[in-house]
Parts: sequence; structure tokens; C-alpha cells
Amino acid sequence: MSGTTSRTDEGRGRLGSKLSGLAVALGCVLFLGGFLWGAVAYAPYTVPTDSMSPTITSGDRILAERVDGSEIKRGDVVVFRQETWGNAPMVKRVVAVGGDTVACCTDGKLTVNGKQIDEGYLPEGQQAELTGIPEITVPKGRLFLLGDERSGSLDSTAHLTEAGNGTVPRNHVDARVDAVVWPMDGMLARPTGFEKLGALSSPGPLRLITAALVVGMALVLGGAAYGPVAKRLGGRGRTTRSEPAGVA
Repeated sequence: MSGTTSRTDEGRGRLGSKLSGLAVALGCVLFLGGFLWGAVAYAPYTVPTDSMSPTITSGDRILAERVDGSEIKRGDVVVFRQETWGNAPMVKRVVAVGGDTVACCTDGKLTVNGKQIDEGYLPEGQQAELTGIPEITVPKGRLFLLGDERSGSLDSTAHLTEAGNGTVPRNHVDARVDAVVWPMDGMLARPTGFEKLGALSSPGPLRLITAALVVGMALVLGGAAYGPVAKRLGGRGRTTRSEPAGVA
């Protein structure tokens, strides 16, 4: 009987070792795959100003999905470059796209194509614009951008006298912001006020990437821990069974 028990334990041990090795291998694939996917799909930025407060504040670390400018829709928060605005990457919100007519303010709200936009991301009690925006038709292939902190943001309203009335070409967009990762505020809220004008952008794959990283790490740690745990438990089991075997 003792020999049978030993062979059974040995078989279980071999099966457990194979499963733990498989878990470690699968975990490595998920973790490394998620890491590489994230590195290709996203770019990190540190925001230097409060022009997007309270959505994004000075010093926040953000992840922005690398996308083509043609994919940008109303309400998106984007990272872009515009020579006449400065040489550094800037972060603003797209409030109107090519062909739209934008103005402010009607009842304290921004209007796009004659529709009042509920901007829930603005600081509580703040009007859509303090100085007003004359009625502007955004040229095709360009974007009209505002900061969420309207009183201090150097955005399209500060460049209305330039060619394009302060708009920025779509191909100057580098990425679309998906989340604030430090502090850990998470994914940006959807700008539902723009839904009346058309579909919003879909979130990027950040949640899937995060899930792959977490599951992969859990599998690696769990698989690696199996050997020492099984050995410790197996040792206890053999000690317990040796006493009746000796008496017999």
C-alpha cells in the first residue's frame, strides 16, 4: 500500500510540475505580449500645465493611443504639435471638426452646429468661455481645440487671428489620450455632450492590455510558487504517513 501511495504522489507531482510550467510559459507570453502591445499602441506624456484641469492637471502622467489624425472625433482629448503655438507637444480637447460651425456662448454654453453642448468635464460653475467665440466654420481637415480650464488655456481662442482661425490640421495630431495613470485616475470619462452631433471615439485597447499584464503576472507568480509550496506540503504528507507504515 505504501508503494502505491508513493507512485500516486509521484504522478501527481509530475502533473503539477507540468501544469505549473505551462502556467509560467503562458504568463510570460501574456505579460510580454501585453507589454509590447502597450509600447507600440501608446505613448506616455507628462502634462506641464493646468490648461486641461480638472480632467488633467499639471504633473499628471497620461497614456495616449497613437492614432491617425483622421480618426479624431469631437470630444477627444489629443496630443498635438502646432508650430505657431510652440514647439512642445500640447494637450487640448477637440470641440469641433472640419465643416462644423462653433461659437460661444449661448446660455453660457458652447454651441456646435447650433446645438448647445453640455460639457460635464468643465470645472463646476464655469461658463464654456469667458471672452466669447465669434461664429467660426472650421475648415475641412482641421480641428478647433479648447482646454478644459477655459480661463487660462492658450488654445484655439488665443489664435483666432491666424490662418485657419486658430484651428489645427488633423495630421498634426500625434495621439488620443485614453487615461491618466499617475495619479491613478484611470480612463477618461466619455464626453457624452457631443453625442448629439455624431458618434464618439471608442476607447483604445488599454483595458485589454492591462488585463493581459495582470493575468500574465499572476500566472507567472502562481506557477513559480507551485514548486516550493508542493514540496513543503509533500514533505508534511510523507512525515504523516511514515508513522503508521513503521508500526505495520
